[in-house]
Amino acid sequence: MTDDIQPLSDAVATGAPYTVRRSRQQMVRDVRQGLTRMPKQLSSKYFYDERGSELFEQITQLPEYYLTRAERGLLEQKIPEIVAAVHPCSLVELGAGSATKTRIILDAMRKSGCAECYVPIDVSRDFLEATAIQLRADYPDVLITPVVSDITEPFSLPALASPTLFVFLGSTIGNFPRDEAIALLSHLAHGMGAADRFLLGADLIKSPDTLNRAYNDSKGVTAAFNLNVLDRLNQELNANFPLSEFEHRAFYSSSQHRIEMHLVARKRLDVIIPEIGQISFEKGESIRTELSYKYDRGTLEEILSASGLSIERWMPADDASFVLALSYVER
Repeated sequence: MTDDIQPLSDAVATGAPYTVRRSRQQMVRDVRQGLTRMPKQLSSKYFYDERGSELFEQITQLPEYYLTRAERGLLEQKIPEIVAAVHPCSLVELGAGSATKTRIILDAMRKSGCAECYVPIDVSRDFLEATAIQLRADYPDVLITPVVSDITEPFSLPALASPTLFVFLGSTIGNFPRDEAIALLSHLAHGMGAADRFLLGADLIKSPDTLNRAYNDSKGVTAAFNLNVLDRLNQELNANFPLSEFEHRAFYSSSQHRIEMHLVARKRLDVIIPEIGQISFEKGESIRTELSYKYDRGTLEEILSASGLSIERWMPADDASFVLALSYVER
């Protein structure tokens, strides 16, 4: 596949999104591969169209979803000392979303007099552009250059003032099995300089009850978020998934240290996706839509080391629910 890439010089000059556009053919290939295998699965990257991004922002505000509150508290506590140590002139964020927590970092960088540019990377173009518009209004002295890209594939960045602080928040790293996480972080580490740093937010292993509540909220927002992936296939691939005939199911696997999210067929179904064909479901058969791994320090150190990164600071929450890990590239 050849991606359609906007010229870098134009993106930097105009402040417009530096764009990598995923093709429709890529989506068809991914969906065909996922739904014709056993067991069936869909990549969690297809959650994040505009509607999916909006639903996820709602999830982060739910009382059961502790991750955002825990990480925000850590950022408020630790970012001033991180900025003082790193002196970053540039900030690059993978999976930026609405960049709500990112403002904590930008505020600290601007206060220290070193905030030159911010590069948010996200797969949802509309959501990212809306975020960029608001950030440009609130931070007129910072060059905001969004990159619309799938972070699971190699991506390019505009020219950056050094040092750069790369951040990957929200324990999004947990959506990737070990080998995929290493591939993603290796690509990131390859582009880092000696003065650059990588800040990772990761969810730690905890009570299964706490984890199960976080992914099965009482308002059903997570269920709507999960089902939205089928609605997206209906809208973009002209599929005919009957959303009411699938139910959200999420559970914690203690042996794998991960949450699994599934969509389960309530009855036997035949679904047509014109460019793929008929996909049949038995009653009770599921599509796995997401994995969310939970970590301890040893596991994260192994993943980072295999990616060419070493932990410089390990900063867990007081209740050990979440951690920020600051790393540098090994040379």
